[in-house]
Amino acid sequence: MSKKRSVFLIFVLIFSSSMLFEEAYGHSMFNSAEQFEAGYRVQVATLPEFPQIGEPSQFLVKVTKGFEYEDVDRFTMGIRVFFNGQQVDAIPPTSIEGNHWDFDYVWRQQGNHIVKIDLYDMSENGVITYTFNMGTQSPFGMIFFGAIIVGALVFTGVMIYIYMPKIFKKSKL
Repeated sequence: MSKKRSVFLIFVLIFSSSMLFEEAYGHSMFNSAEQFEAGYRVQVATLPEFPQIGEPSQFLVKVTKGFEYEDVDRFTMGIRVFFNGQQVDAIPPTSIEGNHWDFDYVWRQQGNHIVKIDLYDMSENGVITYTFNMGTQSPFGMIFFGAIIVGALVFTGVMIYIYMPKIFKKSKL
């Protein structure tokens, strides 16, 4: 019984360690969202997924039309960024050819930001406003992720060190 449990544990460890080398992502990006209003869908995301304070990141915006998500030929958009209820930044209305707008942006404060995207001249009302929640993290956030990964690797190493000699010893008998 102990041998079966040890073999099972080794297979679980090998299988889980092989997942470290896979590059398939099963979740959407942390700072990504979409909103459908007045016949248009606006998608936003940041690259990297967790923007660092004071470092350039990319702000990605895509606009489509209708429920079939048809690409628009051009759009005019302005962006307002709020932090703790105060507007901290604004990007004036800009005309974009195509349906993508990718631009560099530097986040200045750590925490959650409210991003209001204004889509101009796409409806009879004139301006359609989309509201998104975006977050940033401090440079120490990467240390946290690194500590979790190192802890998982150390745990795997300890389990292999404990159970591998027992399996080889029992197989010689």
